[in-house]
Amino acid sequence: PLPLFCSVVLMCFSFSYTLDNNLLTTEQRQFYEENGYLVIRKLVSDEDIERFRKEFIRICNKEVKPLGAMIMKDQVLRSQSAPSEKTVNKVQDFQEDEELFRYCTLPQVLKYVECFTGPNIMAMHTMLINKLPDSDKQTFRHPMHQDLHYFPFRPPERIVCSWTAMERAHRDNGCLVVLPGTHTEPLKPHGYPEGESANKLFHGILDLEENSPRVHVVMEKGDTVFFHPLLIHGSGVNKTSGFRKSISCHFASSECHYIDVKNTVQEDIEKETVEVARAKFNVTSLDLKDIWSFRARLVQGERINL
Repeated sequence: PLPLFCSVVLMCFSFSYTLDNNLLTTEQRQFYEENGYLVIRKLVSDEDIERFRKEFIRICNKEVKPLGAMIMKDQVLRSQSAPSEKTVNKVQDFQEDEELFRYCTLPQVLKYVECFTGPNIMAMHTMLINKLPDSDKQTFRHPMHQDLHYFPFRPPERIVCSWTAMERAHRDNGCLVVLPGTHTEPLKPHGYPEGESANKLFHGILDLEENSPRVHVVMEKGDTVFFHPLLIHGSGVNKTSGFRKSISCHFASSECHYIDVKNTVQEDIEKETVEVARAKFNVTSLDLKDIWSFRARLVQGERINL
């Protein structure tokens, strides 16, 4: 009777956040449904990671200048004339850099992405993060946040982040920290943490319950975590003398649609994002949808809405 009971329970278990395409096991799907994230070990090869690392160094050294990429330097170190890798903490929007964008087209990554988005896949937001050894001000700590805060497209169930460790990520060098199960909660108000020095656009949830159970996601080089855009997550400080690099992309089904975020909890991030983009590209007429349309690239299937 027990096996029959188990099979009935599985039949009754409804999957809201994953799609059935025979890649994920039932256990993996259940884990993601309940927790909002899933780690796949050794998904990206050492060879690919080395190529991404070399391209990051070339960008830091200004040997290549990808169109539209935002090279973000820590606000504390901007005035220092240190070698670039020691000051650049993020390359964002690398969709026009052929070498880094290869990450978003890796077949082994896309086959997992399809379990969340379906077959028509857009690469929406790209980042290579170089978590630097931290100063006393702890400016490299990314406060706990939900990625959907930044995104003016829905539904969230058809959006997923793929985040790959480019070297071992652990508590001492500021690995990802997640609050399991929070992907089932609504989008919360975000802003800059009060009384803290924070980098531009590093927003955090304003009224976070500090005692929420947290999981430190320890990952080896090449391990990849897929997580839901409403999952509350962040990263700690890097207490080591080395760098902690990761490469990531937010993917969405091309069947997702843009929404108007005015008069919502996303209104402030819209203003700030548009201001930054207008200053960067020296244009006056640019809205949030324009910015995301520029970032978005089809990587599999058909482009429908996004």
